[in-house]
Amino acid sequence: MADVRRKSINIGGFAHKNPIPNACRIGNLLISGVILGRDPQTNEMPADIATQCANMFAHMKAIVEAGGGSTDDIIKMTVWLQDRSQRAPVNVEWLKMFPDEHSRPARHAQQMDMEGGALVQCDFAAVIG
Repeated sequence: MADVRRKSINIGGFAHKNPIPNACRIGNLLISGVILGRDPQTNEMPADIATQCANMFAHMKAIVEAGGGSTDDIIKMTVWLQDRSQRAPVNVEWLKMFPDEHSRPARHAQQMDMEGGALVQCDFAAVIG
């Protein structure tokens, strides 16, 4: 197989319905697709936003690690919320993953109508190495 510049990143327990990877890496840059809070064992969407957030952050961690990095490499995260006033569950997981106030990625939150019971979703960018 020829040396491939672009590498698709996929993790177990979380897949898109469409034929796209969880993330893509070229060089030291890793960009994710949308990450939902589905349960990794059942593939079901939990009813509550706190569980969706916990799953979403766990998927994000697994994706960046599958791409050869760590959560320390995440530079930007975008979060979409069904109800933008529901940031508290996002912040709980955010502070667990990024406890050092002097070393956190940039983050932006937006409101968006979502399907399939999703209350929150995100994407991220990471610079690895």
